Amino acid sequence: MDRNSIIEIRSLCKSFGQFKAVYNLDLTVNKGDIYGFLGPNGAGKSTTIRMLMSLITPTSGSISVFGKPLTTHRNHILAGIGAIVEKPDFYLYLTAEENLRILGKLNSIDLSSKQIHRSLDQVGLLDRANSKVKTFSYGMKQRLGIAQALLHDPELIVLDEPTNGLDPVGVKEIRELILKLRTEQQKTIFLSSHILPEVELIANRMVIINKGTAVIEGSVSELLNSGMLTVNFSIDDAEKAKTVLKESQFASSVLGFSADSNVHIKLSKERIAECTSFLVDHGIGIDGISSTRSLEEYFLSITRS
Repeated sequence: MDRNSIIEIRSLCKSFGQFKAVYNLDLTVNKGDIYGFLGPNGAGKSTTIRMLMSLITPTSGSISVFGKPLTTHRNHILAGIGAIVEKPDFYLYLTAEENLRILGKLNSIDLSSKQIHRSLDQVGLLDRANSKVKTFSYGMKQRLGIAQALLHDPELIVLDEPTNGLDPVGVKEIRELILKLRTEQQKTIFLSSHILPEVELIANRMVIINKGTAVIEGSVSELLNSGMLTVNFSIDDAEKAKTVLKESQFASSVLGFSADSNVHIKLSKERIAECTSFLVDHGIGIDGISSTRSLEEYFLSITRS
C-alpha cells in the first residue's frame, strides 16, 4: 500500500444471492483528498460504504485503511474513522451537547465538555450547544451529525449523501464545512453524493461506479478536461454560421445557437482549432471562444455508455 494512501480497495465483490451488488471494485483515496464517490442509484455505493465501515462482510476482495487490512485491524481502523452512513438521529428534547455526550458513551467514549465544544465549534454550532435539538433546522441537524463524527478527532471522514434533503442554504453550509475540514483540519473526506455540481465544486479526486464496478477514477479537473467539450463560439453572423455549418463536417456536432450570437458545438479538444479555422475561412468573425464541461454531463456520458 502506498504511504500516501488512506483507503485502498482491490477487487472488492459483494453478492446477495445471485445479485452482484459490487463487482471487482478498485479505488484509492489519498491523504488529504476530498474524494467524490459517484454513481447512479443501485450502483453499489451504499453497499461499498457498509463494507468499508465493517457493517457487512465482502464476498471477496480486500479493503485496507491507514495501511492495514480491515479484516485484521478492524478496531484500530474504525477508531480513526468518523462517519455518517445514514441520516443522523438525535434526542430532540435534549441539547446538542447532551446528545453528543450520550452518543460518546454509546461508543464507550467518556467525553469532556472541551471535546464536545471543540466538535461543535468545528461545525459552527458552538453557540447552540445548550439549545434543544428540536429547535434545529434540518441543515443544523446534518452539521450536528458531522460534529458527532468528529468527536474522536478522526483522520478519515466518511459522508454518505450529507446534503440529501437540504435547501440551497443548507447545501452551501455543508459544502463550506467540508472544505474547511480539509483545509483547516487536514481531514481526508470520502464523500458519496448524487448532487453532482456540489461534488464538482469541492472534490479533487473521484470515482464513478456503475453496476457495482469502477467505470473511471482520477483527478476531477483532468477528467472534466478530457474527451468531448461544449465549445461556445461568440460570432458576428449567426445566420451565416447556420448556413455554413449545416453543410459542413461539423453539422452533427452543432448543439444550437443562443440569442447572444453564440454557437455551441460539441468538440474534442483536438478539433477546436480546426473548427475555428473553418469558421474564419468561411468569413465568420469570432469574438471569443470558451469551453465547458460539467460533472453532470460527464457523469451521464459515462453511466449511459
